[in-house]
Amino acid sequence: MSYPYSRPRRMRKDTFSRRLMRENVLTSNDLIYPVFVLDGENRIEEVASMPGVKRQSLDILLKTAGECVALGIPAIALFPVVDTQFKSLDAAEAYNPEGLVQRTVSALKATYAELGVITDVALDPYTTHGQDGLIDDTGYVINDETIEVLVKQAISHANAGADIVAPSDMMDGRVGQIREALESTRNIHTKILAYSAKYASAFYGPFRDAVGSAANLGKGNKYTYQMDPANSDEAMQEVALDISEGADMVMVKPGMPYLDIVRRVKDEFGVPTFAYQVSGEYAMLKAAAQNGWLDEKSCVLESLLAFKRAGADGILTYFAMDVARWLQE
Repeated sequence: MSYPYSRPRRMRKDTFSRRLMRENVLTSNDLIYPVFVLDGENRIEEVASMPGVKRQSLDILLKTAGECVALGIPAIALFPVVDTQFKSLDAAEAYNPEGLVQRTVSALKATYAELGVITDVALDPYTTHGQDGLIDDTGYVINDETIEVLVKQAISHANAGADIVAPSDMMDGRVGQIREALESTRNIHTKILAYSAKYASAFYGPFRDAVGSAANLGKGNKYTYQMDPANSDEAMQEVALDISEGADMVMVKPGMPYLDIVRRVKDEFGVPTFAYQVSGEYAMLKAAAQNGWLDEKSCVLESLLAFKRAGADGILTYFAMDVARWLQE
């Protein structure tokens, strides 16, 4: 049927018909709130490159977690801000059972059992050089030796009560070895969210400021293990490998510049697929809104709806609490 008998605008004319034909809906169930935790008590530090985002000590974070529960946000993702004295070449603090993340997980689960707690499995907060793994004499990140530490880190998080461990390091084979270790230690219900398609992106800068790894990394880069932004087919290979090794969920990171990857992953594998609206994406939207160039609420909601339209089941975003409030209005 063609014009004038076919008039697509008929269905767009009224609010009720637009609602009835809406293909995708964003709700608080889609949100994961990334948080930065630091040692001490009653400590709040603003992240200069991420307006509105704060580093929080555990006592403050527990209040934030309570707000997330009240807003219907299903889960938070923990990222530690590790003091300099705990950084080392071997990243041993990463698997300290009394470490910052381990203590934080235990306290969160004791207080809010219903709140999902996701922990980052990577070594960059704990290394003196800011890389996600151990390095050899040339500065190259070595794969298999790094995995040995990542496994210890993941098990320490699971033993502390983490619901989901999320290896974000991009080492080859780490998902399989973490899964095997979880099974052998009877952490059979601990889920793995694999950062399967994590790109060597320029959008991570503010995050590295937030966790304190930017200065350690200096002029270094992560090109030898994170993915080339030019590649798409390679991402499908990475996702397939992680699923075969026992990942329960997969992640695409960053988010909006890589929505084509999200769509391909969802179409080709049909597994729970997550995307991360990373710090650079947040900072750009926030800065534009603060300058009056964009309407923050409208643009943030539109950007997250794009994640849903691309096939994302869950979205990590620093806007999570604001969005949950907006959705209740």
